[in-house]
Amino acid sequence: MNNYKLWYKVSVITAAILIALVVGALIILAVGGSVFETYWIIISMPFKNMRSFCEVLTRMIPLMIIALGISVSSRSGINNIGAEGQMYMGVIASCAIALHCDGIPRIIAIPLCILFGAIAGAAYGFVPGFLKAKLEVSELLSTVMLNYAAAQFYLFCIRIPMLDPNEKTGTPMTARISSNATLTKFIKGASLHQGIILAAILVVLIYILLFKTTWGYKMRAAGASERAARYGGINVSRYLIISMMISGACAGMAGAVELMGVQGRAMEGITSGYGFSGIVVALFGALHPIGIIPAAFFFGILLYSQVNLQILTAVPPNLVSTLQGLIILIIVAVQMAINNPYSQERFRKRFFSRTIQDIRNTSDICAKGAKEA
Repeated sequence: MNNYKLWYKVSVITAAILIALVVGALIILAVGGSVFETYWIIISMPFKNMRSFCEVLTRMIPLMIIALGISVSSRSGINNIGAEGQMYMGVIASCAIALHCDGIPRIIAIPLCILFGAIAGAAYGFVPGFLKAKLEVSELLSTVMLNYAAAQFYLFCIRIPMLDPNEKTGTPMTARISSNATLTKFIKGASLHQGIILAAILVVLIYILLFKTTWGYKMRAAGASERAARYGGINVSRYLIISMMISGACAGMAGAVELMGVQGRAMEGITSGYGFSGIVVALFGALHPIGIIPAAFFFGILLYSQVNLQILTAVPPNLVSTLQGLIILIIVAVQMAINNPYSQERFRKRFFSRTIQDIRNTSDICAKGAKEA
């Protein structure tokens, strides 16, 4: 009977999922689509063949990497809304190196490009971290503003100094990166590339950092209670900055991997909104490295379904963005409900107190019968 809190969490999450499905169905009906057909396409198409499944895994890679960085900053008490901008900076930095990797062995070129992407992202993450830690500037404001600055800087780079001189279509983009800096595909004809190995390694490293090291303990302590952490002798400002740099480095690596594994050149829209979707993935994964894996896979399915919905149904692909927003609201509501002690107590009294009383009544009846016998 002491497991009522577990049952309470399961009940709340189940109710939230059902509400999401119902609201999603209403939205689908409102735009004139078929609820069953839409849900079936979202669920079934990624598993239709190996190529489709690899498409989901490919979209999962940058989501995982960014979400891992978001989990570090969020657990440290600072919200990184600037992963999109940090990803742009990672793309530019890694592209600048990847364009000049001819003659450099792949075993050196690939890590070098990823490293420069991580450095650029970390440097861009340092700015809001420093402003928050030293000047008490809201990270929500600074990271959002820096997203716009990074986007404009990125467009400037691919339109002027890094523009492909042989490009005749009028679309701003760089030349193709060196083949020595391109991530290898695992399956011929499929999109899955070596970046998934990096994502898996980062899951392990971030888990060890957060839960098995002194640094991770101090980060989580600063995020749990800044005042208590300072009282305990923890330099909160230092760990705020470090956590934002780690978060920015992850976003920069995600940009480098997307460039080297999928696009092959820097172009407009290369981030595909991964910087913002990664925040949702981190929340959906409960800010835990292990939870982020299924969360990233789920959102990879949603992102892949955008293309299928546009081709196979009358439902607009923007429905996926609407579902993402709906999921954010549900996550917030679920967290509030789970952490509400009043709701937990009402649940216990409604479903468990009666059960306990029934057991007591049964025990009394058995004891009375034994005496009479």
